[in-house]
Amino acid sequence: MGFNVSSIKTSSDGIWQGENPLHYAFPLLIIQTTLVVFLSRCLTFLLKPLRQPKVVAEILAGIMLGPSAFGRNEVFTRLIFPTWSIPILESVSSIGLLFFLFLVGLELDLKTIRKSGKRAAGIAFAGISLPFIFGIGVAFLLRKVIKGVDRVGYGEFFIFIGVSLSITAFPVLARILAELRLLTTQVGEIAMAAAAFNDVAAWILLALAVALAGGGKSHNSPLISLWVLLSGFGFVVFMFTIIRPIMNWMARKASCGHHIVEETYICLTLAGVMLFGFMTDLIGIHAIFGAFIFGLTIPKSGDFGGRLILRIEDFVSGLLLPLYFASSGIKTDITKIHSLGSWGLVVLVVSTACVGKVLGTFIVGMLYSIPVREAFTLGILMNTKGLVELIVLNIGKEKKVLDDETFAILVVMALFTTFITTPAVMAIHKPSIHQLQLKKLPNKTKENNLRILACIRGPRDARSLITLIESLRSNKNNNSSVTKLYVMQLVEFSDRLSSILMVQRARKNGFPFIGRVLRRDDTTDQVATAFEAYSQLGRVKVRPTMAISALPNLHEDIIHVAEKKRAEIIVLPFHKHWQMEGEEEMEIHAGHGWRTVNEKVTRRAPCAVAVLVDRGLEVNGMNSVRVCIVFLGGADCRKAMEFGSRMVEHPAVRVTLVRFIQHIGSNFDEVERTLDDTTIADFKIRWDKQTVYAEKEASDELVEQVLEIGKSGEFELIIVGKGKFPQGIMAKLFENPLTDQHSELGPMANILASSGKEIKSSVLMIQQQAFGCENSKDVNSKVASQC
Repeated sequence: MGFNVSSIKTSSDGIWQGENPLHYAFPLLIIQTTLVVFLSRCLTFLLKPLRQPKVVAEILAGIMLGPSAFGRNEVFTRLIFPTWSIPILESVSSIGLLFFLFLVGLELDLKTIRKSGKRAAGIAFAGISLPFIFGIGVAFLLRKVIKGVDRVGYGEFFIFIGVSLSITAFPVLARILAELRLLTTQVGEIAMAAAAFNDVAAWILLALAVALAGGGKSHNSPLISLWVLLSGFGFVVFMFTIIRPIMNWMARKASCGHHIVEETYICLTLAGVMLFGFMTDLIGIHAIFGAFIFGLTIPKSGDFGGRLILRIEDFVSGLLLPLYFASSGIKTDITKIHSLGSWGLVVLVVSTACVGKVLGTFIVGMLYSIPVREAFTLGILMNTKGLVELIVLNIGKEKKVLDDETFAILVVMALFTTFITTPAVMAIHKPSIHQLQLKKLPNKTKENNLRILACIRGPRDARSLITLIESLRSNKNNNSSVTKLYVMQLVEFSDRLSSILMVQRARKNGFPFIGRVLRRDDTTDQVATAFEAYSQLGRVKVRPTMAISALPNLHEDIIHVAEKKRAEIIVLPFHKHWQMEGEEEMEIHAGHGWRTVNEKVTRRAPCAVAVLVDRGLEVNGMNSVRVCIVFLGGADCRKAMEFGSRMVEHPAVRVTLVRFIQHIGSNFDEVERTLDDTTIADFKIRWDKQTVYAEKEASDELVEQVLEIGKSGEFELIIVGKGKFPQGIMAKLFENPLTDQHSELGPMANILASSGKEIKSSVLMIQQQAFGCENSKDVNSKVASQC
């Protein structure tokens, strides 16, 4: 059924009125959006085993919808992407691009860039200048070989080609580094800092190119381009001298806690994105520059920027941005590269981009004494392209600087360089990424130090960790025994822009980041101060580290650091904690993913593992902390007692050891029983005057006996072993359904971590080195099957 293109309506009256909804703007936009999102998500899923960033799938989805694939079918194009609908699609996608560039500016911290040092600046400069120079040579060749290109002025064409070859996609790079677990390595830190420098330089060069291009108008003169550049410079000065102080004031006011005020300022900020985009478009520079500069003016400290990201991130990145890839793909016709000579140009452009970026970065990296392998890896990482590349190319095509063939060649170059980054880095930097083979570590180090790798997710974990570690610190002047504490901040990384903002703030590892996390609440300033104070203590040496990965991979980072630091024990936070709301106890669940992390660590750890179930074990002046060690027998209980015995020397800690004995019907291994008896005897001889020791018979009411200890309120912390108990005791424990709720805890800790039992004590579960049969099967299941 025909329709009048000149009188396009927004919506139809429906098929019952004899109208085709696909002939109307809004219904067709719905179908286009659904198709684009569905196809990009499908490709993302298919490319996930290849560890490709989402942007590769989105670029491919756009190309497939264009004349290179599905668009070759005239029926498909006429129905889904008719010519009259393209301006509407581009307008909607441009709104998404506008807000995305605002988010990119919001995530880019100029203070962090300034503090990155000469090394990152030098690498960024080399990574831009050499491929840019190579790009000028390629531009000369393209002007001679491709027909019609010579109609474009030299200056704008050289700049567009140079920028397209020298750019590094900062958001895409961050996701690749997170996927490869390189964010907190030296390579990752340098790459992130250099990419941030590169981002700023690329936008400046692109603004220059746009000003010179002048929309392809024949009457454009150098004087007009000069006015555009001067106006753009004036706009930047205006934004940083006038708008930035206003945004700082607005961010402070929005943090006052009044919901209506917060909503008002956020809405004004979002309107500002549109307004400043219009201003740069009015000047003659693309609207995205206004949004980007406005994002830079938003204060990076405080929660205002984070709340802005949460409001618009998913809608922009998940729904509107794929439309931009689709509109770009519709402009990309790979069939324009039809001859052997054209494909030769593709090879030349790709080779020039890769060689220029990698060689420039490698040379400067070597000058800064970066190892050869890492310098080469850094060069490949800096060659990452992505959305920013597509923005450059689309602006070049819009300004009539790039023709169809040149545009297609450069899109293929961007896609190939981004696709090859991950496999190339995995091949070259493989020893650094995959050295996770488990090696059995000695329980004692030569220095007789206690090396603890303590993992924290947030402020609450940090507070309970402070109390736990403080209780291990002896006040005796014994320099031969030093506690070395490696505090690992566990950060879940995702495709969200908020993750990249977090990485920017946390790029330099250390307590300043932990302090920022903890300062979300003013009452937690003391925790950051306490960590810093610990680093000054002679017998507790604190070293911060960080793991930034997707949850399925976090356990590998923990295990790798434990091996590298020769940790004797890993302390993990339980995925639940409890807090009192009035007279009721509320259970707070961190998520199943964190439970999986703990389970994987307990199965594969190269050293002992402790899981802390926190019920309010926080810094309280250490006036008196009462600790109970529940001893049932076996290697895990002996390890728990060894850990607990280190607390005895602290003057503010009172340790009680309760041993449950199975006298009748016990067929526990005599060797284990002898080891238990010897360990208990040594403990009593050494600490008899400083501890309380009690023996109880493991009766049929063993579970009730253990619960009574937890409910008594006599102890702030109960330390238990995970498993490997005498079989008679295991049989009594497994009669209760509470004992198998969480496989990472073991039966005893499960009882004490159960909800609704009025248990007041925090629990520390200790597992001995997880090697042998327990490495592939949980201790609980193994012992239960024996029973």
